[in-house]
Amino acid sequence: MATMARFYDGETALVHDVSVRTTTNELVIFRLADAGILARWPIGELAVLGDIQHEVTPPIVRKGSEARLVVDDPELRRQLAALVPQLAPLAATRPMPVRRIAAFGASFAALLGLFWLAVDYGTEYAAPLLPYSLQAKLGESVFDELTADKDECHGKAGLAAINDLANRLARAADYPHDITVHVIEGGPVNAFTLPGGILVVYSDLIDQAKDSSQVAGVIAHEIGHAVHFHPMKGLARQYGIDLMVKLVSGGYSDLLNTLTSGGNLLLALRNGRAFERDADATGVALLEKLGVRADGIASFFEQMMEKEPKDMAAVAGVWSSHPPTAERIAATKRPASGRPAFTDAEWKALRNVCK
Repeated sequence: MATMARFYDGETALVHDVSVRTTTNELVIFRLADAGILARWPIGELAVLGDIQHEVTPPIVRKGSEARLVVDDPELRRQLAALVPQLAPLAATRPMPVRRIAAFGASFAALLGLFWLAVDYGTEYAAPLLPYSLQAKLGESVFDELTADKDECHGKAGLAAINDLANRLARAADYPHDITVHVIEGGPVNAFTLPGGILVVYSDLIDQAKDSSQVAGVIAHEIGHAVHFHPMKGLARQYGIDLMVKLVSGGYSDLLNTLTSGGNLLLALRNGRAFERDADATGVALLEKLGVRADGIASFFEQMMEKEPKDMAAVAGVWSSHPPTAERIAATKRPASGRPAFTDAEWKALRNVCK
């Protein structure tokens, strides 16, 4: 048989167009231009380098030699495979591209799923273990970014009252760090928690509260987020290993650019339903532990439902993905017993915190 192929002698960069012929004992390689013999390879020393599933034309080699013979013709490859047992890989059927792509896609999806599980669950447990100083610094930076264009309220007596309650609740939960509550003038009727024990309350929530127990209920709920490290877990789940590395390495400017681009920070700070249920239950338990009225959480939800029965999500703001409000009311319903969270003077000061 005589068919064109390519021969690399392993010594120079030249590529020779060749024909090949097999005999009982050897494979003879001829130069196509002048029929000169370039190589005689003993049959027993032939081998295939690679396989047809990973290379379009795997080369034939002589053991111990750097030379290579590449046979492009499928028919010749089949003939060589039939004549020389060790060249059988040349006759293997190349898998269909669609199947290979499908197999690759399935494998990639499986690896991606495993990676996501590792990030999702791994970061949830790792996030609270980060040094608290780093969490606090991140929370302060995020607070500055989110409130840069807003007015903060500075009434000393009102801030003292709400901070005192927040820290009493945190201590009741054996939370070892200080809580800092900021009051931002205006709306929405909302509050949220940042890493490092930073709570943000909008003054519209205080103004529209029916009584101090509702504000106490909201604060207790937010303390529930803080003591379970929900904000840090949420950010870590959203940004995974990249967040951890930047926190530990001190890459705060890069981190903030990532967080605040394209509304990413708002999405990352949204609490899932499990977090919200945990915060509700923890908040009620802490109020009861202090002997403070614990009916404010449920009554706050009831008041919100009365105002916006069809769109509680809009009232609650963009920070949380809440469970059904009726479910939350049922879970947090408590009698109006216990002492007030604030004295009359403290409640009056808090109502005037922005004045």
